[in-house]
Amino acid sequence: QVQLVESGGGSVQAGGSLRLSCAASGYKYCMGWFRQAPGKGREGIATISRDGITSYLDSVKGRFTISRDNAKNTAYLQMDNLKPEDTAMYYCAAGGAVQQTCVRVAVIFDYWGQGTQVTVSS
Repeated sequence: QVQLVESGGGSVQAGGSLRLSCAASGYKYCMGWFRQAPGKGREGIATISRDGITSYLDSVKGRFTISRDNAKNTAYLQMDNLKPEDTAMYYCAAGGAVQQTCVRVAVIFDYWGQGTQVTVSS
């Protein structure tokens, strides 16, 4: 069992930045960030493999950067130039088998954090 603890959410104005952190109690090959806005489904926004291979949702490319510290089993999501449409609950996820492609779909992730709210005002 792997537990994930997120931190770093909050409220910012459009154009601002936030950095989310996700501390995992154990190692998993893939780590990712998903978000869910009110009335919408959960969408995968960024994933990273242990080897540093990343995948991004088109709408966040160039604004968000996912990274991880394997020694600390921690993933990060640096979010710059935030927009009101980025407002959502953000979830960290971990899972996947070694050398698996870390696609941005929930089914490959076995463990989830409790979520952290990000609110961007215009």
